[in-house]
Amino acid sequence: MTNSEKGSDTAIKMSSFDTMSGNSAWFNMKYVSLVLLVFQNCLLILTMRYTRNLPGDMYFSTTAVVVTEAVKMTTCLIILLVEHKFRPVELGRYLKQNIIDQPLDTLKVAVPAFIYMLQNNLLFVAVSNLSAATFQVSYQLKILTTALFSVLMLKRSLVWGQWFALLLLFIGVAIVQVQPTDPSKRAGEAIHTEQSPLLGLLAVIASCISSGFAGVYFEKILKGSQTSLWLRNIQLGLLGAILGLGAMWLKDGSAIEEKGFFYGYTHYVWLVIGLQALGGLLVAVVVKYADNILKGFATSFSIILSTLASVYFFNFTLNLQFSIGASLVMLAIYLYGRANSTQSK
Repeated sequence: MTNSEKGSDTAIKMSSFDTMSGNSAWFNMKYVSLVLLVFQNCLLILTMRYTRNLPGDMYFSTTAVVVTEAVKMTTCLIILLVEHKFRPVELGRYLKQNIIDQPLDTLKVAVPAFIYMLQNNLLFVAVSNLSAATFQVSYQLKILTTALFSVLMLKRSLVWGQWFALLLLFIGVAIVQVQPTDPSKRAGEAIHTEQSPLLGLLAVIASCISSGFAGVYFEKILKGSQTSLWLRNIQLGLLGAILGLGAMWLKDGSAIEEKGFFYGYTHYVWLVIGLQALGGLLVAVVVKYADNILKGFATSFSIILSTLASVYFFNFTLNLQFSIGASLVMLAIYLYGRANSTQSK
């Protein structure tokens, strides 16, 4: 073998090794992000439910929404600082040019910022009045609302398999929500605060509608401009925090003046804020690396884990009706993701 042939053979081997390394890194990132998303979903719902079901001093959920927006904004600022090679002056110039000097462009996200703020407040209402497992299953209605708004606003078309999956999803959530009148036969958990399942259900429905609309609207904004995703999230966080402060003042202003902004905050409340703030960034990573089928499996696994954890930590009582409804929801999520992946090919 000549030297040129040896060099060529070595180059091919090195190229193959680099390809394998790249594929391995992609594979690892895909599954690591999915595992993190599963545990983030479970921990967020469980800790949120735990903090809203404790007897005694209760923190103001409106302040938690404002702090969450501030944490999101700070996280995105750090990411942009890294992208600008830790040059704060350059980053400040970039933010001024794209936020302050372009107020109309910034105001584009005012609508989704308001709706996301409303949705986050509704989530606290829903979790305060529904068991963690029931909320986790019911909140999957956001798949239905997002699909409908995508058809209406983005002119997307759904295949029959997706429509069937959405119908199955609706039926599954309905089965979970319509529990027997006999309290001893209902699926539920031990509670320590006054709760209204009807209010929780209405809050979930309103949250799913707002989530679907805001998500599709924000996607439309992103596709209609070249603005960085992180910059858009800073704009969202800034406007969301301002609007959240207004909602906080209207709902809990006098009580906050009396007791303080961080009244009732514990380590678990801060954990809820951290999980909620970082959840959006994690979803962005999953969207980049994973396909719809894997995301569906991750969501279904989250439902199973949340239910099992609710049984252990909150004495959640399973019944046949809840099991059937939750199974239909998980099947619908899988079928919807599979149909979407098939349509994309």
